[in-house]
Amino acid sequence: MNLDVKNPSNETVGVVTLTEAVFNRPVSESLLHEAVRMQRASLRQGTASTKTRGLISGGGRKPWKQKGTGRARAGSSRSPIWRGGGTTFGPLPRSYGYRMPKKAYRAALFSGLSEKVRAGQIVVLEEWGLAEAKTKAMVHLLKTLQITGNVLVVVPQSDDLLGRVTSNLPSVRLVQAPHLNVYDLMWAGPLLTTRSGIEAVERYWGGAPRGGGRRGPA
Repeated sequence: MNLDVKNPSNETVGVVTLTEAVFNRPVSESLLHEAVRMQRASLRQGTASTKTRGLISGGGRKPWKQKGTGRARAGSSRSPIWRGGGTTFGPLPRSYGYRMPKKAYRAALFSGLSEKVRAGQIVVLEEWGLAEAKTKAMVHLLKTLQITGNVLVVVPQSDDLLGRVTSNLPSVRLVQAPHLNVYDLMWAGPLLTTRSGIEAVERYWGGAPRGGGRRGPA
């Protein structure tokens, strides 16, 4: 599988060969759905909290004697059936995150990358060629490449220059190859990277699953 390599003027200057094990896999919508659900669940704060009867102050004294009053038996004014009492089975702080098997998550990521290739949504540059470290330089590059909508920019490693030129663009996300994830792939339309970015993705994700490591995005 080959993709054209562009220069910052949107001219074809070469070809990059893609690894089929990463970029030419069957697309599994169910795995993509599960991977996105997993990542969105991990983003939930889980801070909802209520108080049980044991967490509410007061109520230690029995409101009235057990018998002889004509009223129901009551042991505490903080009972859940009383106004101002505790909550039964209410939400408590918790983590909603969970993990997919590593192989399943990798298969979902490969599905997303393969779908991008088939849709013609991967743009590969020879180099970034940004004239200055300003947002307008990135805007000009995207306009020249005729890229619109949400854009995922993939770099081999941390890049301060690209971090500065993309930080003020809400429709552009910058991600390092080791942190590439299914949620960002599904959020974005075009994926913009360079030769070195493609090589980093293949190098990091194309090998055998790492034992004892993470099973999802960083």
